[in-house]
Amino acid sequence: MTRKYFGTDGVRGEVGGAVINPEFALRLGYAAGRVLSQRHGGKGRAAVLIGKDTRLSGYMLESALEAGLSAAGVDVLLAGPIPTPAVAYLTRAFRLTAGIVISASHNPYYDNGIKFFSAEGMKLPDELESEIEAALDDPLGCVSSEALGRARRVNDAAGRYVEFCKSTFPNELDLAGMSIVVDAAHGAAYQVAPHVFRELGAEVHEIGCRPDGLNINENVGALHPEGLAQQVQELGADIGIALDGDADRLIMVDATGRVYNGDELLYAIVMQRHQQSPVAGVAGTLMTNFGFERRMREMGIAFERAKVGDRYVLEALRKHGWLLGGESSGHLLCLDCHSTGDGVIAALQVLTGLRRSGLTLSEQLSELSMYPQQMVNVPLLPGTDWSTHPGLQAAVRQVEARLGNTGRVLIRASGTEPKLRLMVEAEDAGLAEQSVRELVAVDLTTR
Repeated sequence: MTRKYFGTDGVRGEVGGAVINPEFALRLGYAAGRVLSQRHGGKGRAAVLIGKDTRLSGYMLESALEAGLSAAGVDVLLAGPIPTPAVAYLTRAFRLTAGIVISASHNPYYDNGIKFFSAEGMKLPDELESEIEAALDDPLGCVSSEALGRARRVNDAAGRYVEFCKSTFPNELDLAGMSIVVDAAHGAAYQVAPHVFRELGAEVHEIGCRPDGLNINENVGALHPEGLAQQVQELGADIGIALDGDADRLIMVDATGRVYNGDELLYAIVMQRHQQSPVAGVAGTLMTNFGFERRMREMGIAFERAKVGDRYVLEALRKHGWLLGGESSGHLLCLDCHSTGDGVIAALQVLTGLRRSGLTLSEQLSELSMYPQQMVNVPLLPGTDWSTHPGLQAAVRQVEARLGNTGRVLIRASGTEPKLRLMVEAEDAGLAEQSVRELVAVDLTTR
């Protein structure tokens, strides 16, 4: 069925808009509660954990969801501000029916979202989200008084998650003597991330750890690593770690201030694992740098591209039985550590390689040559089928013939605006730029 509310990452929008408002959250809680209770069957009362990031609107949405779930007869555990992957972990650890995260990830404070995790700590299956959507059309009701769901606070949620993260770092290693700057984007990890690295022995300097409900992601975190790079250099730190608002995305900075994206960090993790035991395969996305794919081939590691979105990377990993995958944006999955992408745990996996090898991040990535990328957005008129446009397809064939196996062309329509994204990767930056210009010159208004 066509889904009206759920996107690839739950329900998201501007606070006070059509879906991110208290009335909708109440109905969503009730609809989800009914569906989850039916799926729960005769196993006792269904129970759901709710976590959130630091947006001011999280309190409003949390209360509305709690009321809707209780009215459907579902018990509610309130974890407060914790990272998205912490909700996935605690849902599994407490053997709950589902988990709910109130967050808009890397978006500004005036946006928010609601997404669900299954009992296994993974994104809710599409068919279950569709069932919840269908239930939203039913009238709001309420179970009998004695059947109402109960709510309680989970006071040790952050501490449990800190210990879980630390458990993914090898027992024989520590971070003693290492100076780390941690940027939590004034978001969900502001309490837990510094503790994880500090308790493993590092000297930790904090930025982006003073949320006020409105400053999440504001010039800090994974989307804005410039301040982190400056702090690392000024303090003479060894490494910088930047998370996004809900802490499932990771960007890192080395002692020189160089910024490393998700492709580079995934390579660091893969290389460290491959040295310990052969890695069968790795999943990336359509946006993964061609240099990464080429390096995987050189290492004898299978590589597959999924659609953009960490849920599609997870699908590819599960299809093949692989463990490692990620996106250029910093969503990194290590399925031998966690069931979902986790910025803190991914950082620990990178640090594991650095501690074992004694190398710097730059030295560890010395054999990875990232290809220059040139990307341009062009307007796309409604109804234009760019995939069959003769002029564009001819231009693509010409560019691909010139690139051979030394680059690639990627064309995809934006999912949020009427634009076509044209990207070329090539070993030579000038060739990539020239090729993009040729594609942009195609008149998409004529056939």
